[in-house]
Amino acid sequence: MLEGRRLLVTGVVTRGSIAFEVARQAQEAGAEVLLTGFGRARRLTERAAAKLPEPADVLELDVNSPEDLATVAEEVGARWGALDGVLHAVAFAPEDALGGRFLTTPVDSAVTAFRTSAYSLKAVVEALLYDWMGVSKAALESVSRYLARDVGAQGVRVNLVSAGPIRTLAAGGIPGFDRLADAWGRQAPLGWDTADAAPVAAAACFLLSEHARAITGEVLHVDGGYHAMGAALHA
Repeated sequence: MLEGRRLLVTGVVTRGSIAFEVARQAQEAGAEVLLTGFGRARRLTERAAAKLPEPADVLELDVNSPEDLATVAEEVGARWGALDGVLHAVAFAPEDALGGRFLTTPVDSAVTAFRTSAYSLKAVVEALLYDWMGVSKAALESVSRYLARDVGAQGVRVNLVSAGPIRTLAAGGIPGFDRLADAWGRQAPLGWDTADAAPVAAAACFLLSEHARAITGEVLHVDGGYHAMGAALHA
């Protein structure tokens, strides 16, 4: 499905990361893969990269660093000349911007959460896939739609995967994750396994492939059907 395609995968920290499963499935489908890591966590990324079917190189990338973005773009250009796809699997919010603290979150923490989790998609696309100016929306979904509009003429597709809760390293920092995961398993019509990132990765690989060549600006829910339920399921 991905034979000969060159993919950059961000967000791999451990083998339990959704991004790791995407990279694994992509390689098995024929893709060449590069990973990115950041700071002290890069060592964890490198360990995970060594466990892929084909051990992958890891490039340093802080998505909030213009210097890192430029360096990664240069490295990708030197290796491959161009990219066929990027998985943006990066999100972060300071502790005081989590756990229902919407009204009390300091502005600096809110900006950090938005810049890292949403604006960084624009930064990555601008640096690695296309050169453009001026998206000003305060949500990742809006950013993706603007990107789909503005880069589509160059053959670049932008889609999102809205995944159900997966028990990754990052999930450990989300207040109430266990309650959320429990509710998800009961409410999703198809059920939901928080330890299995494979369905999410399969959807991402589909979107990265030619099978999705006419799909852009889309949000693909991979959540066992949870998003479509307006009322609780009954036995």
